[in-house]
Amino acid sequence: MCLGVPMRIVEIDGFTARCEARGIERKANLFLLQHENVQVGDMVMIHVGNAIQKMSEEDAQTAWELFDEILALEDEANASA
Repeated sequence: MCLGVPMRIVEIDGFTARCEARGIERKANLFLLQHENVQVGDMVMIHVGNAIQKMSEEDAQTAWELFDEILALEDEANASA
């Protein structure tokens, strides 16, 4: 399964952005969002190294809460196995 990861843009250089989430930084390609007004501070969904959509702060937080819930359930399942 592939998941997109919400990240905040911290720097933009052409079509390359340096993004951060939970202390992890990655570079992402902004080419797919070239017709959007993407700026430092925006939240974007990153999938296989590409920013695929802008998203609200609230949507990003909801996604991270769901990821945390999934990981907690996985930990519980592994502990009982």
